[in-house]
Amino acid sequence: MAFQDFDLISERRRNEKRQKARKRIMIGVVSSVVLVAMIGAVLFVVVRNDNEAGNKKSNENKSHGHSQQSTTPGKDHVVAHSKMVKLVCSSADYKEKCEDPLNKAMEDDPKLTQPKDLLKAYVKFAEDEVSKAFNKTISMKFENEQEKGAFEDCKKLFEDAKDDIATSISELEKIEMKNLSQRTPDFNSWLSAVISFQQNCVDGFPEGNTKTELQTLFNDSKEFVSNSLAILSQVASALSTIQTLARGSRSLLSENSNSPVASLDKADGLPSWMNHEDRRVLKAMDNKPAPNVTVAKDGSGDFKTISECLNAVPQNFEGRYVIFVKEGVYDETVTITKKMQNITMYGDGSQKSIITGNKNFRDGVRTFLTASFVVEGDGFIGLAMGFRNTAGPDGHQAVAARVQADRAVFANCRFEGYQDTLYTQAHRQFYRSCIVTGTIDFIFGDAAVVFQNCIMVVRKPLENQQNMVTAQGRVDKQQVTGIVLQKCTIKADDSLVPEKDKIRSYLGRPWKEFSRTIVMESEIGDFIHPDGWTAWEGDFALKTLYYAEYGNTGPGASTNARIKWPGYQVINKDEASQFTVGSFLRGTWLQNTGVPATQGLYN
Repeated sequence: MAFQDFDLISERRRNEKRQKARKRIMIGVVSSVVLVAMIGAVLFVVVRNDNEAGNKKSNENKSHGHSQQSTTPGKDHVVAHSKMVKLVCSSADYKEKCEDPLNKAMEDDPKLTQPKDLLKAYVKFAEDEVSKAFNKTISMKFENEQEKGAFEDCKKLFEDAKDDIATSISELEKIEMKNLSQRTPDFNSWLSAVISFQQNCVDGFPEGNTKTELQTLFNDSKEFVSNSLAILSQVASALSTIQTLARGSRSLLSENSNSPVASLDKADGLPSWMNHEDRRVLKAMDNKPAPNVTVAKDGSGDFKTISECLNAVPQNFEGRYVIFVKEGVYDETVTITKKMQNITMYGDGSQKSIITGNKNFRDGVRTFLTASFVVEGDGFIGLAMGFRNTAGPDGHQAVAARVQADRAVFANCRFEGYQDTLYTQAHRQFYRSCIVTGTIDFIFGDAAVVFQNCIMVVRKPLENQQNMVTAQGRVDKQQVTGIVLQKCTIKADDSLVPEKDKIRSYLGRPWKEFSRTIVMESEIGDFIHPDGWTAWEGDFALKTLYYAEYGNTGPGASTNARIKWPGYQVINKDEASQFTVGSFLRGTWLQNTGVPATQGLYN
């Protein structure tokens, strides 16, 4: 009987939870429902008024002996268009730049009646602005070799930006309205990267008039892309809400769902966005997968250098191309180009199979070009490899790896350097059980990236220098980018331990105005300054950044003496859930494989 009573009580509690969940869902979706309803109402008004105006004009014409109807839009028609545009642009930060072009587009093309059509039209406007901005740079005069070199980097970065925005338009043309919300993470990644690439171009120039001129020149295109992200978010959220309600909210009200992430499969610790074959490769690091080719310095493989191997990768290869790099130190600049997609590269261990270089800013090399290892090809997986830049602390900016690829994964890898070790440049990235060493801003960039079960080893810097683990570079609040450290260990290198009381070390500083970094469920060493975070310069970004901590442990985890910036906060479990792999990196690349435990919070 006691067990039966317990079952009844448990059932009542489950029912109560379901009722509370329903209330939360209804409250949370009201604004989106209103948006969609209003869009539908506007469309109805447009059609009704057009018909009424047409019928009235037709009757008038008939009474005067004319048979031709007038096609001039009526006042109500224009008002209805304006209302729809205001709704779609309601989340945009640059409303005039959002509303004016769309109002004109709807006047010119009566077929623009669906929110997706408005989004596509606006992204095309953004594309025009990006091209216009770059075209203006061609006529600029660059004063010295450093500026000329930076402009060469800009050319490539603008090609990358144009590729991403063109892909966005192409995919918007293909997908049906009902599937827009499912593809939103992809569009978010591409459009956010467009802003990142433009800013990367500016960052490559030395301080001075040219850099200021470029920043001003790119302002319009940045604001148009920002508005594109805002329109996407508004429309997709509304559509997703309607679809959820149409399904009766069954998926959200499952009694097994305790977070915004779907039910968790604790069978392994691998990211869920991998297909079966990719998961097999990542799980089989001890049982090495059969490679397509082998690289070995001693001549026992197919190639002696990694670059030779990559140059021989077959074009249009279907499936995943696996490269095994045997033990050895490979002193070469290695680039996985954009054409080399779905490459897996694995080694004999992160301290055995190593790619190394020593390019650095001190020797006149631009930061963008200092990386020993560069990944641009989407879908890259790196396993049991080491990546080094040996320029040392006096080399200043010296990148070990620059990762631009979308859906990039690294597991059991090691990144060694001092300043700017790992450049997580753009798109979506995931790092599992990796080690990253450095001093100043040694994890930096503007990707949407999660480090999980990783170790950040803070080294001893030069005299009068401080350590910053991260420097995140989000330049617009609509971007979906940020750095997340989850279940990581942040520790001092042996060389730093004797000096830890003399040298200040911080979790991060804001590289750009909307810098966003979250440290959660991680162990923080006692060498981290009680402030936790430090400013870039003066009060720059302190009101607009988003820095957060949740559930951290260790002697450096206390938040009692943390900085009091408006943008810093200690977040709760619900807020932290938004930055888990399942929520922060979700998308088409995360589907169809189930959700492992590491998709959510650990506790």
